[in-house]
Amino acid sequence: MAESDQVEVSALAINVAIPEGLRWTDARRGQKFELHTLNVRLMPDGTLAVKAYGKPLEGGRSGYVPFRMPDRPELVALVEAAASRAAERWAGHRGIS
Repeated sequence: MAESDQVEVSALAINVAIPEGLRWTDARRGQKFELHTLNVRLMPDGTLAVKAYGKPLEGGRSGYVPFRMPDRPELVALVEAAASRAAERWAGHRGIS
């Protein structure tokens, strides 16, 4: 058995910037947020799980508050393109520097 077969990888995750034209707002605990970043995780079964994160519209700092990504075709396309690009980058890694 190859050494890489013995390594258990529990998850792979990437952060994807949401282009300005695709951003949206959502509210949590009485506070409105503009969503700027998607956290995409590759699950063990090969599916993708996505959470959105952003900044309070009223300024200031807030805790790390996750939001669901709306089911919009342009956001789905963004996530799928980002996952494919991440796969290319992972496959081409050059080791630890």
